[in-house]
Amino acid sequence: MARPTIDELKRRRLAAMSDEERSEFDETYEATRLALEVGERVRDAREAAGLSQRELAARMGTSQAAVARLEAGGTGATLTTLQKVATALDLQVSVELSAAP
Repeated sequence: MARPTIDELKRRRLAAMSDEERSEFDETYEATRLALEVGERVRDAREAAGLSQRELAARMGTSQAAVARLEAGGTGATLTTLQKVATALDLQVSVELSAAP
């Protein structure tokens, strides 16, 4: 018998959830997706500036490990943190709100 794929396991798990559990899952999933997207954008901006994580951290007044966690999506970036990143990279923070898909 073939092992189920990760997508199949996810589909089964979601189908078994109550409405409340599904709502909590959706909220957590969206927060995680956003943290990953922000982290990717920070990494791309840092690399475009030709800086290492350690160099960006020094400019921000934080540790290389904190920058690594931010870029990996391990922490949700606050607006204050994003402003520190932007200042360190000579960029500006821009927030966009748009209709949900």
